[in-house]
Amino acid sequence: MITSQAIRARRSTKVFDPNFVIPDDHIHEMLSLAALAPTAFNIQHWRFVVVKDEELRAQIRAATWMQPQITDASVLVVLCADTRAWEKQPERYWRNAPQENREGILAVIEEYYGGNPALQRDEAMRSCAIAAQTLMLSATEMGYDTCPMDLSDFEEVAKVIKLPEDHIIAMYVAIGKGLEAPWPRGGQLDLDEVVLTNTF
Repeated sequence: MITSQAIRARRSTKVFDPNFVIPDDHIHEMLSLAALAPTAFNIQHWRFVVVKDEELRAQIRAATWMQPQITDASVLVVLCADTRAWEKQPERYWRNAPQENREGILAVIEEYYGGNPALQRDEAMRSCAIAAQTLMLSATEMGYDTCPMDLSDFEEVAKVIKLPEDHIIAMYVAIGKGLEAPWPRGGQLDLDEVVLTNTF
């Protein structure tokens, strides 16, 4: 499947086959591709929590408006953002770069993020969003169905997955085999309404 086909084919699936199991090697491949998503300064803010335990999934479902995708999908990924990733050994993100480039980038990272918690959060959330889309398109290309989700009591779910204090939950992605065709597209806005040239 080429990328444009995956984009058109990907739909939000609401009813998953609870008996279907995605092989571990397929899960690994999807996450490996998602981890290639771009991030500012290559900081890689995302953390993918793959929740397999049925009791934990039930607790997450209870905090997520009882949406069945949480427990019925073969895979539940909680995409979390490390808001302090920028200062956690940032040399790791550029270990393969030439020394002169690495030092300059590390200095810019410190200047850009230091003392700006709103930017730290926003950038980490943007990174997770890009990774989530990459994950879903990878799953679609492999023949699986997905559903991005965010209707949730994130504070409660944070307790369930023992989220560190300097992390936040961005969203969930449920992956599996759908039992029902997705609803028709609700209605795409015309490009004339969403694409502007130069200014509003």
